[in-house]
Amino acid sequence: MTRPRGRPAQGSGVARDAILAAALALLEEGNGAGLTMRGLAARLGVTPMSLYHHVADRTALLVALSDMVYGEVMVPPDATGSAAGPPEECRAELRALLVRYHDAVGRHPQLTLAIFAEPAAFAGVTRRITERLETLLAMLTPAHLLWRDVLVDHAHGSGLALMAARGDAQAAAAMREQYGRALDCLLAGAARPAAE
Repeated sequence: MTRPRGRPAQGSGVARDAILAAALALLEEGNGAGLTMRGLAARLGVTPMSLYHHVADRTALLVALSDMVYGEVMVPPDATGSAAGPPEECRAELRALLVRYHDAVGRHPQLTLAIFAEPAAFAGVTRRITERLETLLAMLTPAHLLWRDVLVDHAHGSGLALMAARGDAQAAAAMREQYGRALDCLLAGAARPAAE
């Protein structure tokens, strides 16, 4: 029996969750190069046109993937307002947010690299994470944009380095611990008064 071709009728056919799971697998398997709409359609056994019912294009697909993967980083989900409280609370939230982001980058490095290669995909949750970092850092330092870039670059570099430890849980744990120590030093520097 052959599979139906073209756009699914009345919303039947391939589900959005299946599309995202297959897309993430293609990204990881092909080191980022394997994710095309045609390749994804072939993986799912549908025509490329049937995917456009769920995602407008490859950029929208990357945004949907980043929302899925990085959605856990924004915990609690409503953490979009201003933090109230002393600088210690801001630093604690910053640290927790960056550790969760670092771990997500380490679990799905090819997604991070794909977003680097397609700047229009920097939207949704990834943009909200950055905005939250800016808000928290602005409460600690007037140089909040500089520190945002330093901290995000550090999370990316250390998270992407976890690719080298795949399959070696002990090495990955050591790298995560080292990231945490370095992050603590950076956050202490960010909170230091400018006169120092």
